[in-house]
Amino acid sequence: MEKAVSEVKVASIFIYPVKSCRGISVSQAHVTPTGFRWDRQWLVVNYKGRAYTQRVEPKLALVEVQLPNEAFLENWEPTESSYLVLKAPGMDLLKISLSTPQEIADGVSVWEWSGAALDEGADASKWFSDYLGKPSRLVRFNAASETRPVDTEYAPGHQIMFSDMYPYMLLSQGSLDAINELLKEPIPVNRFRPNILVNGCEPFSEDLWTDIRIDKLTFQGVKLCSRCKVYFGQHLVWRDSVTGGVKGNVVKVGDLVYVLKMVSSANEAAA
Repeated sequence: MEKAVSEVKVASIFIYPVKSCRGISVSQAHVTPTGFRWDRQWLVVNYKGRAYTQRVEPKLALVEVQLPNEAFLENWEPTESSYLVLKAPGMDLLKISLSTPQEIADGVSVWEWSGAALDEGADASKWFSDYLGKPSRLVRFNAASETRPVDTEYAPGHQIMFSDMYPYMLLSQGSLDAINELLKEPIPVNRFRPNILVNGCEPFSEDLWTDIRIDKLTFQGVKLCSRCKVYFGQHLVWRDSVTGGVKGNVVKVGDLVYVLKMVSSANEAAA
């Protein structure tokens, strides 16, 4: 039975095309089994093919990312003049064609996964090498040949690209406000890198949600997001993708959020 949790709505949607670089706030996003379209599709790697993260290379947090506005429409496909555009302090613009690259980079690894990826070429390599001051490359997930399963204990049958852990992460404004009340310096939402920010619910309500519906799309809450010594946010998978999906797979800012199932306490939540 659906439970309307007061008036919970999608407040913001965030996509992070290049893992560990800045995100994009968008008014709507196309839902896919591996996450929002364009989310964590690119990755910056070192000379061994190992992923860089902000923990190791904090300068990545200053890399701004742009995509064409129409890239977030459901049926849009890139043309020869469609680009991913990157900006960073002291650097010229880097334009990456959204057409599929032809070069293959073998031996790419991110956390526990390794495989082949698409190499975005010499210009992108030089740009990131110059910016970070060490040999680097930009690669793109090769969905045509590679798969990266999530933890089968929590979400069997689901996959991701270069995201950490799961396809989606949801956080509430109430939880963010509650955390900031405890801190001398408020922390903005981008520090936590959620995909979906909702408002209209009590702090940490999302910890209890195991099945939700956003507009007509259903998601399963599979695991609390672990952050060093605390849990903050809920990992989601798109449930319709396993059952065949529905048409119109778009989540929009302002969409109502309905809780279909929930646990009674945080102690019962998967963590």
